[in-house]
Amino acid sequence: MSDTPPPRLLVFGDSLSFHGPDRGYPADDERLWPNVAARSLGGVADLVARAGWTARDAWWAMIGDPRVWAELHRADIVVLAVGSMDTVPSPLPTYLRTGLRYLRPDSLRRAARRTYLAAQPVLSVALRGRPSALPPRLTVRYLDLAVSALRALRPSLPVVGWLPSVHRAASYGYVQTVRPRTAVAVSRWAADVGVPLLDVPAVVGAHVLGGHGNPDGMHWGWDGHALVGKAMAELIRPLLTRRGNSTSSTPDTSDSERVRHVG
Repeated sequence: MSDTPPPRLLVFGDSLSFHGPDRGYPADDERLWPNVAARSLGGVADLVARAGWTARDAWWAMIGDPRVWAELHRADIVVLAVGSMDTVPSPLPTYLRTGLRYLRPDSLRRAARRTYLAAQPVLSVALRGRPSALPPRLTVRYLDLAVSALRALRPSLPVVGWLPSVHRAASYGYVQTVRPRTAVAVSRWAADVGVPLLDVPAVVGAHVLGGHGNPDGMHWGWDGHALVGKAMAELIRPLLTRRGNSTSSTPDTSDSERVRHVG
């Protein structure tokens, strides 16, 4: 019997990694795609994610969250499952949209949120999906920062990514104009730096666009999570066969500090 420990997947994601057919679920729910992928590989998944996260947010988590620094010591592979939210229309600048939660009194905050939610689909159509939450060049920039930092920290640690998902969300006016450009930019970058990508629309597009997922038109049902999890496991499996002592070894005590300063 092999004494190699079960592989650990460290997944950076957005709500697609923890929302199911009706709501968000705890990160350890076995039906979520990171856990489906890990189980298919005989391992476990650690998820770092929040709703609406873009590639920029994943990078910020990587350099700013001490829990992530600890997981980087133990991870056998890193999955950058971000980029989908980068492509959705963002009629208001991100800092204004995210700042709504800080408005007081509560009545003003609720009124402002209602106004924004009502205006978002209208503006998404009127502005033809532009601007997006993050332009393609910045999605690539933050993905590249993340990969550069990980390779500086642990050169033999495999990293994979994915192409942004599709949606049929009324909340965004059924618009996702920037997604093709982002997909092309991410594909070119990934080929240049040697990061394998999962073609998410090819795996789950029919599930989403056929109306088989969450009624919000954005998130996936359990069948979609199963499809993505199994496809991700197949992408990862060949990379794990090469892992050895260099991949699972404990980094030196300066590693976390080095990650904070790369880029």
